[in-house]
Amino acid sequence: MPGDLLVRIGAIVFIIGAVATLATIAPLFTGSHPLPTAAYLVCMLMGVGFLLALAGLLRSALAQRRQTRPSPTTLS
Repeated sequence: MPGDLLVRIGAIVFIIGAVATLATIAPLFTGSHPLPTAAYLVCMLMGVGFLLALAGLLRSALAQRRQTRPSPTTLS
């Protein structure tokens, strides 16, 4: 399907963002120093990955809808 690659890439980017989010929250519970700003910016990849996966799902749904739609017949 056309959107499968976008869904896979979105899932990978989402997982990277989720791991970064866990890494930035961990110092709050351990009492250590917070991570640098760059770590917080990587957390935003979670939202980007979600949007990429959503775009891939929409693309696949539209392609599937086009395949199942009957072709228009011409009236003679």
